[in-house]
Amino acid sequence: MARILTVSGSPRTVSRSAKLLDHVARDVELAGHDIDHLRVLDLPAEALLAGDVDDPDIRDSIARLADADGLVIATPVYKAAYTGLLKAWLDLLPQFALLEKAVLPLATGGSLAHALSLDYALRPVLQSMGARHVVQGFLVVDRFIESDNDGVTTISGEALPGLRDVVDGFVRAVIPVHRPATPIAV
Repeated sequence: MARILTVSGSPRTVSRSAKLLDHVARDVELAGHDIDHLRVLDLPAEALLAGDVDDPDIRDSIARLADADGLVIATPVYKAAYTGLLKAWLDLLPQFALLEKAVLPLATGGSLAHALSLDYALRPVLQSMGARHVVQGFLVVDRFIESDNDGVTTISGEALPGLRDVVDGFVRAVIPVHRPATPIAV
């Protein structure tokens, strides 16, 4: 069983990219992995923008990433790239924070034309941070993200088969790191 950190880079509490991330997290959890959720929006803005890696919440987010075997990251596409909020968090991470990790980049946008943002904006940053494998990213067009009255999100239409393929690829790419057992205090 691997530890997976999901990271929402949306600047909104309720967003299509956060809903997409929750949908994917359920699938990854059903594949037998432990999920930890991080919303960059919840980190203190002043510490994030000032690059204050000594802030306790920022340190905690970095530690959670360090403990993860894989990362699923989701962002809306803004101006042909990922959000500045996500960029601010990525900039705080150590240079090789993704070493030995599999990464699944996801995005939401108004049209398929936004898909290039994954390969030309986000992927190079993730690879520069030492990711063992950045699996094929996937953009879901906004109209294919639906939520029912209970808040359960479904991905519909032509987006679903492609999303399943990239999630399956990510699940196959994740390699759990064997960590020593925590000693029990007597």
